[in-house]
Amino acid sequence: MVRGRDACWEHCVLVDATRQKVRCNYCRREFSGGVYRMKFHLAQIKNKDIVPCTEVPDNVRDLIHSILSTPKKQKTTKKQKIEQAPTGPPHSSSASGGYRGYHADNAVSSGQHGSTCPSMLLPRPSPSVQPTADDDKKQKFNEADRRIALFFFHNSIPFSAAQSIHYQSMIDAVAECGAGYKPPSYDGFRTTLLEKAKIDILENIKKLKDDWKETGCTIFCDRWSDGRTKSLLVFSVASAKGMIYLKSVDASSRADDAYHLVDLLDSVIREIGEENVVQIITDNATNYACAADLLLKRYPSLFWSPCASYCIEKMLEDISEMEWVCEVLEEARSVARYIYSNEWVLNMMRKFTGGRELIRPKHTRFVMNFLCLRSIVVHEDGLKHMFSHADWLSSAHHRRPDSQAIKSLIYLERFWKSAHEVVSVSEPIVKLLRMVDGDMPSMGYIYEGIERAKLAIRIFYNGCEGKYMPFWEIIDRRWSIQHHSHLPAAAAFLNPSVLYNPNYKFDKNIRNGFHAAMWKMFSEEKDRIELTKEQPMYLNALGALGSDFATLGRTLNAPGDWWAAYGYEVPMLQKAAMRILNQPCSSYWCKWNWNTFDNIYNSKRSKMELEKLGDLVFVHCNLRLQDIGRNREGIFKPVNYDEIDVSSDWPIESESSSLVLDDSWLYNLPPECKG
Repeated sequence: MVRGRDACWEHCVLVDATRQKVRCNYCRREFSGGVYRMKFHLAQIKNKDIVPCTEVPDNVRDLIHSILSTPKKQKTTKKQKIEQAPTGPPHSSSASGGYRGYHADNAVSSGQHGSTCPSMLLPRPSPSVQPTADDDKKQKFNEADRRIALFFFHNSIPFSAAQSIHYQSMIDAVAECGAGYKPPSYDGFRTTLLEKAKIDILENIKKLKDDWKETGCTIFCDRWSDGRTKSLLVFSVASAKGMIYLKSVDASSRADDAYHLVDLLDSVIREIGEENVVQIITDNATNYACAADLLLKRYPSLFWSPCASYCIEKMLEDISEMEWVCEVLEEARSVARYIYSNEWVLNMMRKFTGGRELIRPKHTRFVMNFLCLRSIVVHEDGLKHMFSHADWLSSAHHRRPDSQAIKSLIYLERFWKSAHEVVSVSEPIVKLLRMVDGDMPSMGYIYEGIERAKLAIRIFYNGCEGKYMPFWEIIDRRWSIQHHSHLPAAAAFLNPSVLYNPNYKFDKNIRNGFHAAMWKMFSEEKDRIELTKEQPMYLNALGALGSDFATLGRTLNAPGDWWAAYGYEVPMLQKAAMRILNQPCSSYWCKWNWNTFDNIYNSKRSKMELEKLGDLVFVHCNLRLQDIGRNREGIFKPVNYDEIDVSSDWPIESESSSLVLDDSWLYNLPPECKG
């Protein structure tokens, strides 16, 4: 098998020439059949039994893909090659008729006399003089990469912008235009293109409103304060189909005014449609609770809930203030501080933890502390091995007093005993936080999650009431605030994986919460009568609710999807279940970048400037939320509490999208923007 000058050979190696077996340089997978089949592997094109490469760089994949998509030149016959070849100069052998004589006498000779290849006599360009088409294309790709990089560097564009779903689609669209394409101008960005993007997003919101009629939605009111005078509010709407950003408001002058907050929420409800709203999630501050009471008098069928993430984080905060827990958390922080304060020590630690980190800086302080302690416990053996390894003992760090103190702590039995205990009692609560911080409807699982967290703590202490009760009291005290809303209890009752679970014991609070929620949600007598008739069918799994598929789907389908598929014989219960079970418990997963909103209101601007900046932020925030929705593909999986992995990436750990507001584009706006 001749390697030739095929560009693919730069990305694979020949393993067995006899079997034409080649190996990919990236994933190390081997294929028989030569370099041609390897091209499909590198281009990530499924072709019979060829597995697409998962490690190939994007630029290599695109290069090989372009080679495969380029039509091959039609082969020319030997006779055509000779006829098309230029005649030599007068002083060459062809001057005396040698070329034509050769063609006539020898080109067709064969058999025992053999044959002579005319191409050996013709001048051939050197590869260094005349590059191939593949080399030329590679040079163009490299130059395009260089110019894109310069644009990023010159304009201080975050490298994370290259991870945007719109990045590759932008490049593809430009490539489709071919040479001569003129990109948008400065004025185009700040006028017509911004307006078109806003219109497209508004059209998408209209489509979501159709879904709200069936699944309902939740209004979020998130608050940020600088701790002094500034207070900003962000209003957004979440449903099973996605989340949208509505607007931000500077409430600095009336931050503590509950009536002003009620008016703001009222305007949002009217914009969304009262019939579409199931609940409102706000801060738990006194003025918000007061505003909620006033608002629910206007809209008695709505529910108000404090943010579940905030409630659970407060549980962890209270636990961290227990004296012995506080001590071990501080010791864990000292280990992390020491390791992360020196690059050599940090790199060595990563070798002994398999590249895993000890700290998760994008979490709030209390969550970060518990996750840090958990990572240290998970890597206990690796850390002990590190501080006893020959490389460590031979280093200058080994003899320093601070290093000796940390090493002593690492080998202290009391530290590890306390660390394991704290991790065991806190992890059930951290799991619960991981669940509600996800970008999925978690309402059907939070009530069960609280009970399972308490049960796990009691089991850890072997039922010793004196040990587990302090933790239970913290959980119950913080969780009682959520009881203002009956939705968690009603959602637990309507979740088939909970109701039909023989190992789960229903308490009176779940049934009472369900009845209170139904009475509130349905005010008409005929609806209440239908609900009363339908409940026995659900409780006893009658009709379609007890079919083989429905029974199988109790744990395989998300609760809302289960009711959509099998609840058609109990339409009122189905309506209630789909509206309740498709709601979130927290807005923490989207984590607004408050600098974006702060920049809007940090100086005096005209009404027109605020409107234009508002449009830019509206487009920016909604594009980010759309991106999150695409990543989850609109499919929700049922939650298995035992399988929640708190060590995996959390949604809030994704790159926070910040919008650098260069407001110079507001000045001298075209006349059409001032009308």
